[in-house]
Amino acid sequence: MAAKCLRRAARRDVIASLRSDGGPAVGRTFPREARLVRRGAFDAVYRAGKRLASSHFTVFVRSNELALSRFGFSIKKALGGAVVRNRIRRRVREIVRCHRQEIPAGWDIVIHPKSTVAKAPFAALAEELVRVLGKL
Repeated sequence: MAAKCLRRAARRDVIASLRSDGGPAVGRTFPREARLVRRGAFDAVYRAGKRLASSHFTVFVRSNELALSRFGFSIKKALGGAVVRNRIRRRVREIVRCHRQEIPAGWDIVIHPKSTVAKAPFAALAEELVRVLGKL
């Protein structure tokens, strides 16, 4: 039993050592406080917010009077199976995580990706989403 725990601890040390800088960069994390997780929060954005559209995304925004923006993602089943939807979710979440500091604070934002997100180049997606959210 002790050997099993040592192996797990060793794996965690190896995984932690794979990070190039010793941990996530300041400002590049995506904490729970920066996420919309409850259905009521999503509904409030849909009801009282406004809609912005681009070729790869439909974005719903609503002012939240907080010091930070909160993000939610809604990926419809029509975009594909679970593997495709999860890939889209990971790509959009990574864009938001990396560019959160460039997006104005004080907004609740729900992002609806379109089907083209699954195959579009990552850099183009990031540029477009930051451009759309920069209009706030």
